[in-house]
Amino acid sequence: MTKNNQLTDHYFRSLRRNISLIIIVVSIIPLILVSSTIYYQFRVSYREKVYDHLRGLVYSHAQNIDNFLQEKLRDIRFLADSFGLDKLADEAFLQARLAALHKSFGKDFVDLGVINAAGEQIAYAGPFKLARANYLEAEWFRQAIEREYFISDVFLGLRGLPHFIITVRNSREDGYWILRATIDFVAFTTLVENIRLGQTGFAFILNTKGELQTTAITKPSMDIIDSKAIYAEFSAKPPASPSEVRIAVKTGSSLNKNIYIAAFLKSGEWLLVYQQRMADAFVDLGKTFMITTFLMFIGFAGIIIMAFTLSKKVVKQVAKADLEKQMMSKKVIEAGRLASVGELAAGIAHEINNPVAIMVEEAGWMGDLMEEAAFDNGENRAEFERAIGQIQTQGKRCKEITYKLLSFARKTDTTVEDVDIKELLEELVALSSQRAKYNSVEIRTDFQENLPSIRVSASEMQQVFFNMINNAIDAMEPDGGILTIATRQKAKQLVITVSDTGKGIPEANLERIFDPFFTTKPVGKGTGLGLSICYGIVEKIGGKLEVESTLGKGTTFYIAIPFQQGAGGTHEDFQPGASGKKVN
Repeated sequence: MTKNNQLTDHYFRSLRRNISLIIIVVSIIPLILVSSTIYYQFRVSYREKVYDHLRGLVYSHAQNIDNFLQEKLRDIRFLADSFGLDKLADEAFLQARLAALHKSFGKDFVDLGVINAAGEQIAYAGPFKLARANYLEAEWFRQAIEREYFISDVFLGLRGLPHFIITVRNSREDGYWILRATIDFVAFTTLVENIRLGQTGFAFILNTKGELQTTAITKPSMDIIDSKAIYAEFSAKPPASPSEVRIAVKTGSSLNKNIYIAAFLKSGEWLLVYQQRMADAFVDLGKTFMITTFLMFIGFAGIIIMAFTLSKKVVKQVAKADLEKQMMSKKVIEAGRLASVGELAAGIAHEINNPVAIMVEEAGWMGDLMEEAAFDNGENRAEFERAIGQIQTQGKRCKEITYKLLSFARKTDTTVEDVDIKELLEELVALSSQRAKYNSVEIRTDFQENLPSIRVSASEMQQVFFNMINNAIDAMEPDGGILTIATRQKAKQLVITVSDTGKGIPEANLERIFDPFFTTKPVGKGTGLGLSICYGIVEKIGGKLEVESTLGKGTTFYIAIPFQQGAGGTHEDFQPGASGKKVN
């Protein structure tokens, strides 16, 4: 590979790489921007949707829990207001009321108790042995005696189990008395734990000290951060309204980010908190991100494939155009060279033609002198006659060469007229028949009938076809063969083929056979101008001259002539033979 070819290949590789890079950058950047924007908007919208859903869920359950507590409080108030201390202090009657509550509300109420102002439980109904228990020192009792209605925090108390109580304070002449009810802690905790979403969502309740009020206190494995910190986070400022739901994102003990949604209960004394891992809450968003990423990678792959395919195609077209430009430049250079050669040939022809004419005339004059009696018996007469004949023969040959040089230089006059190509070819075949017969060549014709006339110079066409016929006959020496001349109309062109069964033309010579002065004939038999002149004549009228040759089988010349010549003449429909190329 030459250095010039290496530079050309490097240029086209660089061009292809740059085109591919530009296509990829111009295509991928908008794809990334559009996809990122759409995903960002979707992410924001989806997060708001999830947060709104969780807010609504927590607020709804907070209302349910508050309603549950208020309902149990109303039941206890009804007992206290309806029956009074005298009846409720009777344990049998109190046991009957507990049974009635169980019948109406299930096991929500664990036990009932009546406590006097001294903190002594004067009547008890329930499964525990708490009769005559004294609660004077209990924290819940001190708060209950100060309030008309009271719902305590969760505590262990005398029974050693987590529970909370609801109390109603009533007054009498000698002081206050309290009706106390213990709420089934399991039922209450179940009500809270029903708030579940996904794999990690759960809820719990905190009191004003940040202490857990549900069974979460017995489940230390749950990923809950410092409950006091949570309560402090959400209770830093009082709620703007009872229905306010607050949200925060914190990192749990296992270093996972958690979402916390909180709503106030029991007039702000309790805080219902719902906790869920962010990855779990936004699992659909993660799936969407994976799908979006996958689709983007498919888009990237498609863009890259398209970029390389398109750049390859573009570079191929550029290379083809560059090659055509180079070929055109070579043709321009060759045309200039031929023009120079033509001008040179015309000058040489004119300069040689006059001396040659004089030589021929003088040879004729010498021949006439030889006819005189003085030379009848000369001992060198035969030699003189031979020399004079040779001078005349070679002089005529020089005149033919100068005529061809002038024709090659486009100095001969031509007359354009309508020509019947069939008649012209038949005349040429008749003129060549004797020579063909002498060289054992059979001439076959295949002329299409009713062909339109072509407007050309008859003399130039005779020169072209006569040269083709003579070349074909020469190509089949000395064994002879078959010369086939055919005419066909193809589209707007007349195509004439001249085929021989000679030895064929070597591939190395195919590209040069139309060059001036190139010939493979022996010295003295060919000038190398015949095919060049034919090629120039055909090109001048807007036609096309092509050749196909196979060694050992023969050669075919294709002459395509448009029916309408001129500057707009074309041969774009011309496809010689099967391939339209010179082959060997």
